[in-house]
Amino acid sequence: MDRFTESIYTLIVETSTNLPDDVRRAIARAKLTEEMGTRASLALSTIGENIIMAQDDQAPICQDTGMPTFFVRCPVGANQIEMARQIREAVVAATREGKLRPNSVDSVTGKNSGNNLGPGTPVIHFEQWEKDEIEVKLLLKGGGCENKNIQYSLPTELEGLGRAGRDLDGVRKCILHAVYQAQGQGCSAGFLGVAIGGDRTTGYEAAKEQLLRRVDDVNPDPRLAELEAYIMENANRLDIGTMGFGGRVTLLGCKIGAINRLPASFFVSVAYNCWAFRRLGVIIDPVTGGITQWLYRDGGELPELGAAEGIAGSEGSRRVVLQAPVSEEQIRELKVGDVVIIDGLIHTGRDALHKYLMDHDSPVDLRGGILYHCGPVMLQDDKGEWHVKAAGPTTSSREEPYQADIIKKFGIRAVIGKGGMGPKTLAGLKEFGAVYLNAIGGAAQYYARCVKKVEGVDFLEFGIPEAMWHLQVEGFAAIVTMDAHGNSLHAEVQQRSLAKLAEFADPVFV
Repeated sequence: MDRFTESIYTLIVETSTNLPDDVRRAIARAKLTEEMGTRASLALSTIGENIIMAQDDQAPICQDTGMPTFFVRCPVGANQIEMARQIREAVVAATREGKLRPNSVDSVTGKNSGNNLGPGTPVIHFEQWEKDEIEVKLLLKGGGCENKNIQYSLPTELEGLGRAGRDLDGVRKCILHAVYQAQGQGCSAGFLGVAIGGDRTTGYEAAKEQLLRRVDDVNPDPRLAELEAYIMENANRLDIGTMGFGGRVTLLGCKIGAINRLPASFFVSVAYNCWAFRRLGVIIDPVTGGITQWLYRDGGELPELGAAEGIAGSEGSRRVVLQAPVSEEQIRELKVGDVVIIDGLIHTGRDALHKYLMDHDSPVDLRGGILYHCGPVMLQDDKGEWHVKAAGPTTSSREEPYQADIIKKFGIRAVIGKGGMGPKTLAGLKEFGAVYLNAIGGAAQYYARCVKKVEGVDFLEFGIPEAMWHLQVEGFAAIVTMDAHGNSLHAEVQQRSLAKLAEFADPVFV
């Protein structure tokens, strides 16, 4: 590995495992804002603990390391073809070492390349500048928050807010609606990058570029600076909170930019990023290929993020230990808000497995079992044994079309995920006697440490994230957010936040 490739590899590892200073400070402020003992406070404590675990172990903060997106600015005459080759080489190495999850999937065949290479991946944006140095910024944005990106075409009608016109007030309404529609599915509390204008493609590109700004900077355009401050104040009044549990902190940062548009088009593009805001940058010497400076690291004192409280040790909520096979009687005793500690065998399953199980039998007996919506980072040692490197929950809403049917077909008693599920699943939980357990999104190291043994794997041909892993866990903590009595915390928070959203329908910026 040559020096430039080594520098890019180091950038990838640090971005995946070590949150930048400005993001840490934003999370620390959020912890101080929430009332101690609330679900949001407990979730933030777990997040803080996970951040420290990832740094100490140099392991992925979140198991979904996203689609690596590089922003490269280089001197005139630099060989961009060779730089791109070396970047891809570094991506392969980082994937092989478990710092990136293999996330590049053929859209036609569904086959995972296994090394994060393929048409369109990784994403590399090149730009020439007049400086005699190379700047490389890397954004690792997971699929859960990527799916909560949203683009508006003004004028439009927005739920709870009414008409959004072609003006700054219409933009304001779009941004508030973007926060509302994300709920907890994008691993709130989150960050927004917003672009006003452009076309459908350049709008999203410009929105993601806004995520490259520092959390604590001030917009040079006073009108946009005022709008950013307004959004930060009022989005946090929606009571969506961390993980969508309700709370005082829903948004950790909002950055807004504007680019010119066609007369006939007025787009507002919003790039939503989870709390695990993984973006770092380096300055590289074009002669030696070595790193001369780190970006987003200011060298100041970092806040304390270690957990003073956590879900497993929470007080004020009933704590119940579950071990498969779980009986229907045990499940019917649970209610929303209970903290569940899982010991024993659980099985992972995501999109490919749910689709498969609709028409096929399971390779293992799932009666009374626990299904975990998770696409882990896994490494195999020289003896052929698998080890979990990161194992947080994935967004559960994608499985809504399947979940109730699979619960009924296989007798599953508990489903673990993040962000909650919809009315079909809620009805299935009530009818068939099952519960939904919300784990803390992004807390991949916190949950990886709960895995004591990998019992086996099925459907490895689906790719590592989509395979069915059989895991022995101990002390795996999650919160009941949908119970077997028709109650859903997610539905309650969404209804409450919609009522609060309507309070912002009247014009403010005109």
